[in-house]
Amino acid sequence: MKESRFRRLLLAANRFVIFFLLVAFVITCCMMLFISVLQKQLGIILSEEDISIAAKLTFGNVVLLAFLISTIDLVRRKLTVDRPAKKITDAAEKIMQGDFTVRIPTPKRQKADDKFTEIALCVNRLAEELSGIETLRTDFIANVSHEIKTPLAVMGNYAAMLGAKGITEEEREEYAAAIKSAVRKLSDLITNILKLNKLENQQIFPQAESYNLGEQLCECLLSFEAAWEKKEIAIETDLAEDVTVSTDRDMLSLVFNNLISNAIKFTEKGGTVSLRLVATEDRATVEVADTGCGISPEVGAHIFDRFYQGDTSHATEGNGLGLALVKRIVDITGSEITVRSEVGKGTVFAVTLKRSL
Repeated sequence: MKESRFRRLLLAANRFVIFFLLVAFVITCCMMLFISVLQKQLGIILSEEDISIAAKLTFGNVVLLAFLISTIDLVRRKLTVDRPAKKITDAAEKIMQGDFTVRIPTPKRQKADDKFTEIALCVNRLAEELSGIETLRTDFIANVSHEIKTPLAVMGNYAAMLGAKGITEEEREEYAAAIKSAVRKLSDLITNILKLNKLENQQIFPQAESYNLGEQLCECLLSFEAAWEKKEIAIETDLAEDVTVSTDRDMLSLVFNNLISNAIKFTEKGGTVSLRLVATEDRATVEVADTGCGISPEVGAHIFDRFYQGDTSHATEGNGLGLALVKRIVDITGSEITVRSEVGKGTVFAVTLKRSL
């Protein structure tokens, strides 16, 4: 601390000396020029004593002016440079230590040339973004831990039961099927995490190609034939013909598969799932509707969040990543997605894409 203060005093003295020499040089040159012109124009001859007195007065004025100007400059730097710079560096150090709650006070009215306020505002925005990322990271770790722990516990329990003596063949098959289901759920979770991570880190880029959207929707729908037949769900389709879009086919298949899968999953036995394709001159809209339980406004506000599940009991299959993947794909492909829902009556997801010209 003492060494730092000494260095600051030494730096201030160094500035004063440099400023003094500069002022002395400029004033000396001006005085010499003034005296020379005065002697020529008025014919005045100055004695050595007169010049000595004038030099002493000039030196005193130079010292006084240099001291006053240096002091004013020191105070100005302290107020307008050092103080705001210290606030910014202190905040940056706290951010580096992991404190993302720090904020730098800024004036309500910003001057046009106030660069320090601009820097402070940028640091505040940075802290806010990092705080949000830290919250997401913490939630992500907690959610992943929970989602992984559940199937692992199931596998452990059923594996122990498989090793028990005296179980029947029927029970053995039941326990093996439960373990297989848990393994599949864990595998799906890890696959979706990897996909979402690549999408969010822009490691997967859309590969646009022109194709018939109606044909793709039929392929996606038919892949769930066994699921809807098992629940005796009625399927209604209304697909416009010859609708061509130019986007990433594989990514959009993932979107439609997730929406159709959710519609079937949340529709009660004997319900109805509808698939519509409506086209205008430049847009194509795909609607996936169901007659399921519907979504409340509170749940609807979070359905695209990672690991969020409206069914807090986790009674239904899934890990809360499907709609997060859908939203991310829709964003990076330049599409749009909207949701309309009413509790007890069903939900409609609508994806709008640009048509190929």
